[in-house]
This record gives sequence, C-alpha cells and structure tokens, in this order.
Amino acid sequence: MKKLIEEISIEKGFITQTLQIIKDAKHRSPQTPIELSAIGAGLHHVYSGMENILKRILRFKGVAIPASFSSHKDWLTLSVQENIISEGLSDQLDSYRGFRHFFIHGYGVMLNDEELNPLAEEVEAVRQNFINEITYYLYIMMKIEKGRIAAEKGELITIDDLIKEIEKW
Repeated sequence: MKKLIEEISIEKGFITQTLQIIKDAKHRSPQTPIELSAIGAGLHHVYSGMENILKRILRFKGVAIPASFSSHKDWLTLSVQENIISEGLSDQLDSYRGFRHFFIHGYGVMLNDEELNPLAEEVEAVRQNFINEITYYLYIMMKIEKGRIAAEKGELITIDDLIKEIEKW
C-alpha cells in the first residue's frame, strides 16, 4: 500500500506541474498554434496521469487490465465498477479521454481555442474532483488494511490514526 501511495504521489506532482504549464500557455496572447499545442499536450498529459493512477490502483487490487482497442474507455468503466471513482467523474474524464485520442492521432495545427479552452478551463476542477475521490478511496483501503493488520495483532486502531495517515499523503 505504501508503494502505491508513493507512486500516486509522484504522478500527482507531475499533474500539478503540467497544470501550471497549461495556465501559463492559456494566459499568453495571442493564442497561436504553439500555445494551443502546449495546452493540448498539457491536457493530454494531465488525463494520462489520472489514467495512470487508476491503472495503478486497479493493478494493486488485482483487477485484470484489458489491452484492447477500447482499453482507455474500459479503464474508466472498471474504475467505476470497482468503486474507485464515481460515474459522474468518469463522465468528466471521458471528455478528456476523447480529447486525448484526438490529440494523439491529430496535428497541433488542427487545434482551435473554441474546443480547447472549455477543457482547459475545467481541468483544474476535474483534477480536484479526481484527487478527492482517489483520496477517499485510498482512505477506505488504508482503513481496511490497517484494521486487518491491527486485528491480526489484537490491537485497536482509531479513525484519528487513519486521518493522520491520509494527511501525510
């Protein structure tokens, strides 16, 4: 569990750095293909980071990770089925998944600010929702794991102990 949280923490750091790049590029004027490409790449990387976190959690749980034409969509579906994220968050992430597909298979000169800016404006809120849901999920996982270990040792563990562990993360 500790290794999983460390890996997620590293991924979170990369996402945070990438969000700053998106903010910087959004505030440049005029929005040339260079700025739009930077924003597009940032959105792609932020979504990929969130997807990586979901895959790490799924692997940790022992859930088989599909490798198919629709695997990116499947990872979101599995994450909802495994109660890692909510259906609402999955719907939000699906917009970024769709953009990621377009970005990977398209050209930067095809990006336009009318389609890109709504995603860029919402990405911070989506990331925060994601972090909140993942943190809650990890909290529950830690609670179960700590309770199991404590029970094996005949010890009691308190909610305050668990909250301190989450706050460290």
